[in-house]
Amino acid sequence: MSGESILVILLVGLIAGWLAGQIVRGTGFGLIADMCIGIVGALIGSWLLPQLGIHIGGGIISAIIVATIGAVLLLIVLRLFHRRGRW
Repeated sequence: MSGESILVILLVGLIAGWLAGQIVRGTGFGLIADMCIGIVGALIGSWLLPQLGIHIGGGIISAIIVATIGAVLLLIVLRLFHRRGRW
């Protein structure tokens, strides 16, 4: 991987983690944790959505949408285990 692709992955993860934190209220974990949640959410979304037959398209915007959907699902699961929405 080049340095640019790693930077794009981190940027998409950061944006998706922040968006997911805004959608699922009360789960802001900080900059680094939101970025990690966004990256893991991107992995979840990029695996789960094609399994469900949902194809959003290509490009950075669709990557952010897919990562945000995955991060929201991850935050919902985390909230089920941590009732207060915080670590």
